Amino acid sequence: MMELLVDRMKTPIGELVIVADGAGNLRGVGWTDKDDVLQRDLRRNCGTASYTLRPARDPGGLTTAMRGYFAGDVRAIDRLPVALGGTDFQRKVWQALRKIPCGETWSYGELARRIGRATAVRAVGHANGDNPVSIVVPCHRVIGSDGTLTGYGGGIERKRWLLDHERKHSAG
Repeated sequence: MMELLVDRMKTPIGELVIVADGAGNLRGVGWTDKDDVLQRDLRRNCGTASYTLRPARDPGGLTTAMRGYFAGDVRAIDRLPVALGGTDFQRKVWQALRKIPCGETWSYGELARRIGRATAVRAVGHANGDNPVSIVVPCHRVIGSDGTLTGYGGGIERKRWLLDHERKHSAG
């Protein structure tokens, strides 16, 4: 049985849940009003392992980094350690997401091209949607080919806020 450590923090766009393993790796990030999404993502990320959730303060310094991000230090999350389950394809997509520069966006098509799978746009979209570590693995930086904001598990308004926040604080 895997023990996961859970912390919560208030943000300008809702309460955030941060889930880490005992080694300080981020295993999940989600919104308290979308707990069903977080639970689904944790089940997928932990694979066949059962897990328990135990409250903890600032596991691995992850909450401190997230507070920094929301306070304007948007690069505070760039090197946070993550432990991701998923398929090889999903992990490839999630690794590519971390390469999208803060304050910028890529289309799903561009993301597919960047991983060498230009025709796999729909599969890239699904992998993006299955990302268990939102914000840190910045799935919110992916937009439609026409520039519209599409799909974000936390809601489009949060996606818009995160992108605006990053643009504001990554400039200069």
